[in-house]
This record gives sequence, C-alpha cells and structure tokens, in this order.
Amino acid sequence: MSNAAAGAAGPVRPAEVLRAPAFALFWSATTLRAFGTAIAGVAFQVLIVTVIGATPMQISVLSALGVVPYLFLGLIIGALMDRWRRQPTLVLTSLGRALVLAAIPVLLLTGTLTFWSLAAVILALGVLSLFADSAAQPLLPHLVPRRSLVMANARLGQSATVAATAGPAIGGLLLTLVGVPLLFLAEAFMLAVSGLLQSRIRVREARAEPRPIGRHLGHEIVEGVRYTYRHRTLRPLALSVHTWFLAHSIVTTLFGVFVLRELGVPEWAFGLILAAGGVGGFLGALVAPRIGARLGAGRAILLGRTITVVPWLAVAVLPLTAATSLAILLPLLAAVQFLYALSQGIEDANEMGYRQAVAPDSLQGRMNSTIRTANRVVFFFGALLAGSLATVFGFSVTIGAAALIFTAAALVILFSPLRTARHDDDHAMA
Repeated sequence: MSNAAAGAAGPVRPAEVLRAPAFALFWSATTLRAFGTAIAGVAFQVLIVTVIGATPMQISVLSALGVVPYLFLGLIIGALMDRWRRQPTLVLTSLGRALVLAAIPVLLLTGTLTFWSLAAVILALGVLSLFADSAAQPLLPHLVPRRSLVMANARLGQSATVAATAGPAIGGLLLTLVGVPLLFLAEAFMLAVSGLLQSRIRVREARAEPRPIGRHLGHEIVEGVRYTYRHRTLRPLALSVHTWFLAHSIVTTLFGVFVLRELGVPEWAFGLILAAGGVGGFLGALVAPRIGARLGAGRAILLGRTITVVPWLAVAVLPLTAATSLAILLPLLAAVQFLYALSQGIEDANEMGYRQAVAPDSLQGRMNSTIRTANRVVFFFGALLAGSLATVFGFSVTIGAAALIFTAAALVILFSPLRTARHDDDHAMA
C-alpha cells in the first residue's frame, strides 16, 4: 500500500507489543534493570558522600567514570555488536553487573571499600552498561515487526520514566529499612533475574560474515560512521540530536542549582517539580506511537523538538528571582519539567523506532554507537561549558542560549528530508 493510500485510510495502529513473548521478556528484563539502577543510585550517593567521605574533586571523578567507557569504547563495542550475538551479550552483562554489585557488600563488611575500589566498581559497571546498551538497541528489531518499533520503544520509555520517578523514593525507603549492604544485594538479585529473563528470549540472529583479508575492526568503525553521516535522513537526525544534547547538557547541569540556590525553592518543592517531569515523560511515551503513525516519523520528532524550546525560553525571559512567590514558582517550574519530559517522550520513541527501521541489521550496532558516542562527547563538554557560561553571563542568559540551541536542533529537521520521512517508508534503497 502506498503512503497516500495508507494516509487516506487512516493510520493503522500496530498490535500491542507486550503480547509478543520475546518482547515481553525483553521489556520485563529492561524494566527490572531500570528500577534496580534507579534504586541503587540512592545507595551509591550514600556510599560516596557518607561512607568514603569523597571530596568534591573525587565526586567529579566518580561521576566522569560512568561516562568514560562511552567516550573511549563506544565505537569499538558498537562495531563488535554487529559481529557478536546480541542476546547472549545482554545475559552476560546482566550477570556481570550482578556480580560487581554483589562485591560492594563484601567490601563494606570487610572494611576495604575505599575511593579507589569504588571507582573500580563504577568503571566496571560503566563498561558492562555500555555493552548492554550496545546490544539492546540492535536486538529490538529482531523481537517485533518494523511497524511496531515505535510502540516497543514507547513501552520501554514508559517503564523507564516510571522507574526514574519512583525508583529513588523506593531506594530511599529501602535504604532506611534494610541498609546499604542488603540494598546492593537486592539490586544484584534483580539483575540476576533480569539475566534469567533475557536468557529465555528466543530470537534468531544471523551470523556475521568473515572479514575479508586485510580488513579489520577499524575499517568497520569507519564504515559505520560514514554510513550514519552520509545517509539522506540519518545524517540530519544525528546532527539534530547532537545539537539537542548540547542544549540538554546545559539545562540539566544548571536546572537544579538554579532552582535550589538562585530561586531558593525548598527541597520538597523541588521533588514535586521533578515528579511533574516523570508524569510528562510517561504521557509523551504513551501518545508517541499514535503521533508517529499520524504525522510520520520526521514530523513527530520535529514536534518534540519544537515543544522543547517553549519551557526553557519561558525560564530565560520571565523575571524569576528568589523574591518570586513559591505559589508562582512551583506550578511554573513543574510545567517546565512536564513539557520538557513530554517532548522527550514523544521524540525518543519515534527517533529510536525510525533509526532501527532504517539501518540494516549489519550496521545497527555501528550506527547506534556512532550517534550515542557523539552524544556523550557533546554532553561531556556541554556540561563543562554550562558552568563557565553561567559564571560569566548568569543563569537566565545561559538557559536562553540553550533554548536557542534547542531551536537550532528543530530547524535541522525542518529544513532536511527527514521532515517528511515516515515510519512505513521503504528503506531498502537508502
């Protein structure tokens, strides 16, 4: 059926993906991991601040260690994922993370948990997470039909949003009830169960062809980069998301400091503001499949990018100060987080679904790792830039600059072939 005919008949809603056994197992394992990660995040903060008494510089180092594997190994592991089977990789990384987390209670009970041992744990978890992320994205198109990729990503986005919102509160409660060692053992158990669920996924993955003589991993990495940035629609998509990540790094770095320190919002109100973001993200992921089917992939992503500009532009231009009433600040800032997360929920599912539908299986790992690695590099330097800009120009001007960068990310899509792209396009000749 042509796109015109499909449009005349109305968008066809794909079947519920959770009814597919393979995806149901994948979703369950991913959701369990997301909740475990969010819960353990609270315990890690306690370890860093109270147990080992890390200095501000040490805290920065530990935070950077979670990103370092993506910067230095992202392209390599992405290329390996186009040669390795992805499902066994997911199982091994889940079990590996479980073992690493189980080591923390041992270190605590033996009195050997130090800054360096915790740094080793965080670095190991970062490497294993990189393997897991690099395997999960190219595996998903094997679990659901292409027409269901947006819904599948939306379901994953919904559970991730709930985990990110509820996980810290659950973690804080469990931390009070059972303590740090048992909390990490519980997280290790959850990851072991996640690995068990992943091991039950039945999927057929084609074996990679042997490399020709004289061809090595570096050639394959270059091939993935070239494919991504020479593709008619993936190139503007990648450039747009890189630009978006620059602005994202600025607002996420500054928002907490701006709200708590500059505006003097109390901590309980800040928690409610962030919770509004969880609601927005869930609703965005909920409506993303319908929006993608009706508007097409390009316009759905463009809609998300456009919505993103509004809340941050409002923060930049409105005269908000510490003297502003909390009755005004609370709903306004909650709306900012709601709209920002709503936009991400809409665009993330459509963007990932489109990327997974366009690239051939033999390039999925490299295409995703190319975009993901560039995003991490941009975020890393954007976070550093945010502090410098805020110091020199102030919060409002810096957040206003971020709003302009978000606008540029939307314009990249508006003036590119991606704008008219649809999920049901024939990508065989791309």
